[in-house]
Amino acid sequence: MYDLPTRRSALALAGQGHSLTAVSRRTGISRAAIRSWQRRVDPLPRMAAQAHPCPRCGPVPGTPADPASYGYLLGLYLGDGCVSAHRGGGHYLRIACADAWPGLIEMCRTALTAVRPEDRVWVLRKAGCVMVTSYGRHWPCLFPQHGPGRKHERPIVLEAWQREIVGTYPWEFIRGLIHSDGCRITNWTEKVIGGERKRYEYPRYFFSNASADIRRLFTDALDSVGVEWKPANQSRTVQNVSVARRASVALMDARVGPKH
Repeated sequence: MYDLPTRRSALALAGQGHSLTAVSRRTGISRAAIRSWQRRVDPLPRMAAQAHPCPRCGPVPGTPADPASYGYLLGLYLGDGCVSAHRGGGHYLRIACADAWPGLIEMCRTALTAVRPEDRVWVLRKAGCVMVTSYGRHWPCLFPQHGPGRKHERPIVLEAWQREIVGTYPWEFIRGLIHSDGCRITNWTEKVIGGERKRYEYPRYFFSNASADIRRLFTDALDSVGVEWKPANQSRTVQNVSVARRASVALMDARVGPKH
């Protein structure tokens, strides 16, 4: 892997009329590599994006430029995201989104662009879903929870700077978790009143995740904004968190809303 200044220098020499052999001898770069850079339609803008400084691994670590979007993206990542290495040295951030929710797909793309505007975002079509994807060198810095294996099989703990963002933007974080591993549904029940059977419908929110750590992050965020919740049906691998109180559902409707 060659850095951006080295590639620019080699392309500049070739652009001045020097042969590939001469440029290769002068720079020590193979002719094949220089030729591949020349054939790309936009080689330098993409490389410049990867060279853009990271808010976390710079001399003075900070937070993403758009922390609200990061809070939402963090929720999406913890639910349906992954960071994977690429043989070229960078990493892919992928968020799985169901085809049924085009609005969610667009919100995910917008959040990715807001957090790392230097890194290109694209959509890969899969059976029944899409993978909203971005390639860059610094996604592991921004999502230190990445690692081998499934999330529910390893500890998921937020770093101090992430906890600060979640504390400042709890609704964005909650929205990301609901949009990934949650839903808003309408339940119903029947009661016999005065000899007459009547049907009652009521909305509620569910969040399901196999990781106890991620569920705890979700319920802690709910507690911070005054939303009442309770555990719902349990299985061996997944526990559901339910929000069914009328006032809490109204609050969730106002700040989160159903997927679309």
